[in-house]
Amino acid sequence: MKYFLVFLIGFTLVKTQTLQAQFNEKPIINLENEDKAFLNWGYYLGFNQFDFKFDYKNDLDDILVEKSVGFNVGLIGEMRINEFFDLRFEPGLFYTTRTLGYTGFAESNDAIREVKSTYINFPLLLKASAKRLGNWKPFIIGGASASLNLGSNEKSLDDNSSGTFRMKQTVYNWEIGFGIDFYTEYFKFSPSVRGIFAITDELVPDNDPNSPWTGNIDGLRTRGVFVNFTFE
Repeated sequence: MKYFLVFLIGFTLVKTQTLQAQFNEKPIINLENEDKAFLNWGYYLGFNQFDFKFDYKNDLDDILVEKSVGFNVGLIGEMRINEFFDLRFEPGLFYTTRTLGYTGFAESNDAIREVKSTYINFPLLLKASAKRLGNWKPFIIGGASASLNLGSNEKSLDDNSSGTFRMKQTVYNWEIGFGIDFYTEYFKFSPSVRGIFAITDELVPDNDPNSPWTGNIDGLRTRGVFVNFTFE
């Protein structure tokens, strides 16, 4: 505990000095021309948590969703419009797992469906930034995207009666988020938080219209949140 307290105090002092340097009235400006280029490139890493939004036909028991933490990785291409607006293309790969729980089944093989999804996402986004303040700059970002779900099972002839939960392969979404650009000595580092919301219905119904797994679902759409750490 003593060593932990020493480490905590030292870490706090370092962070305090760093913040004071960042918010100094006349800080040393890093990467002063970073945002002036017409085209910029970078990459991002991060993690996500995806959920499902269900629309039901009848007022029966809800389907339970157990969420897990997945990961993101992708590239960034940015086109400068002016000092405050940039157009961005951020193709990436998102991996996530959601477990669906159904009531009314005696066997766990019937009551649980594990839905593993690997999305290749193609978002076109508008980034609106505030005026740069020293070595940091807040921003909001939003736009639309199309995703290709490699784990959709859309073309499978098997359905939930054989243990296969099917989803459509192509999904259209809208996205919105916020973050902060930090200008270090060597690169721009940008942590951000973003929400993604599917516009289109992703469900491929079972062959039986009265299926206990999909018969009461009128629509199924992905929604999620992800945290990205961008390096440019």
